[in-house]
Amino acid sequence: MPKKPLKILQVAPEIAPYSKVGGLADVSGALTKEMSRQGHDVRVITPLYGFLNPQENGWEAEPGAFSVHLGNHREEFCRLWRDTYPGSEAQVYFIEYGKYYDRHEIYTGPWGGHSDNHERFAFLSRAAIDYCHSRKWYPDVIHCHDWTCGFVPIYLNTTEYNTPLGRAATVFTIHNLMHQGVFGREVLAFAGLPTSEVFRPDNAESMGLVNMMKGGIYNSTKITTVSPNYAAEIQGPEYGCGLNHILKYRAADLIGIINGIDTDEWNPATDPHLPANYSVDDLSGKAVCKRALQETLGLEQNPKLPLFCAVARLFDQKGLDLLAGIVPWLMEEMKIQVALLGAGDPGLEQTFRDLATRYPGRVGTHIGFSNPLAHLFEAGGDFFLMPSRFEPCGLNQMYSMAYGTLPVVRSTGGLVDSVEQYSEGRSRGTGFRFEEASGKALYYAMGWACSTWYDRPEDYRMLQRNAMTRDLSWSNSASKYLDVYSWAIDARLRGMGVVEDAKPVQS
Repeated sequence: MPKKPLKILQVAPEIAPYSKVGGLADVSGALTKEMSRQGHDVRVITPLYGFLNPQENGWEAEPGAFSVHLGNHREEFCRLWRDTYPGSEAQVYFIEYGKYYDRHEIYTGPWGGHSDNHERFAFLSRAAIDYCHSRKWYPDVIHCHDWTCGFVPIYLNTTEYNTPLGRAATVFTIHNLMHQGVFGREVLAFAGLPTSEVFRPDNAESMGLVNMMKGGIYNSTKITTVSPNYAAEIQGPEYGCGLNHILKYRAADLIGIINGIDTDEWNPATDPHLPANYSVDDLSGKAVCKRALQETLGLEQNPKLPLFCAVARLFDQKGLDLLAGIVPWLMEEMKIQVALLGAGDPGLEQTFRDLATRYPGRVGTHIGFSNPLAHLFEAGGDFFLMPSRFEPCGLNQMYSMAYGTLPVVRSTGGLVDSVEQYSEGRSRGTGFRFEEASGKALYYAMGWACSTWYDRPEDYRMLQRNAMTRDLSWSNSASKYLDVYSWAIDARLRGMGVVEDAKPVQS
């Protein structure tokens, strides 16, 4: 743990509650708040997307133009907006540059990935560097989130190495190794990075292209990912997405830290989105939430039927096609209800609509996304389904446990680290895990959960209590990140020949 407050810069393509596609936004937001609450000087650099309105939100415009220095002596001027992160003293700086960010999608457009994503996120990395120089504020550590920030560590090891910023350590977090940011080599010239040093197999080059994720992994002082089990998985060929050899090479610097959840946002005792609040000592409000969810989805309002819920993006990773394939079998063999909230693959969306029509009162579907409805799903369900083919960490299983909705999950990634397997006859467990990514395995896991509901109600209540009393907050995870920051600072300074005791960089 650091002996005095650190200066921490977070560079993130999304940060809740401002912008969000997935768990990355939750992590960057929760870490920002928690580190600030612990007394550290935390600042964030993130884009100002088209759906954000700084004037309407009352954010402050930083005086004067802010310049970003790109390759070929090119200088682009943009504007910075500043807001204080809710519930903290951390400062969030939004880059207003309409050419790249004045859109309503973060990564993709209506027909797939934005064709200029290489420039958009190279620009984000360079803007983070130039922010530090323009303010003469030099952080002790820069925390980079996923491939979109992969050029930041490369800058610090090349063009910035001999500047005041060069002493800053970098921590690079892999949120999902599947998305790597692979582009043509021209992105290096655009970013102003030395091609001869960077376009190499032992740096960012990959099969004749530039891999921003690979560059971030090679050049960062320390690497983290969002669960210990995922850190082990990605060092093998099945989950390594072609980078397993590099991650194995850097295994000594790769640390898996399970995410926490924002207990201000996700707390059934105070959640404003619920028709009734409840706690582990008084679950009467949960029954009210279940009835409200059943009514919302047109399900039979029967408290005795176990309700299995799922909230997810409908694409291959999440495994909801496995659920769709066994619904007829479930409806025939088990007395249960199934509810889905999600959107994504059009074919899978239609399949779930058809299932709701085929099994009225027993299958409910809401295609799309609604944050209030997501909270109601967590509170109103009895079980929560996550049959993921892979899951670096996952947050919904932790939300579910906090709300007394027992998770039924596949044993992969962070689902292994966060969900303790139910052990019949022993007062242990917080949910149900299964191994094989198949409809058959999911069916039997749901059958196990269903039999527990009907045949061992005292075990179900015990599992609920175990889940709801588990500490799922960010405090433990933040403490581990602080350890990583300290290790990274020490390693960076010693690697540069600075033998003092890893003292934070002074501006």
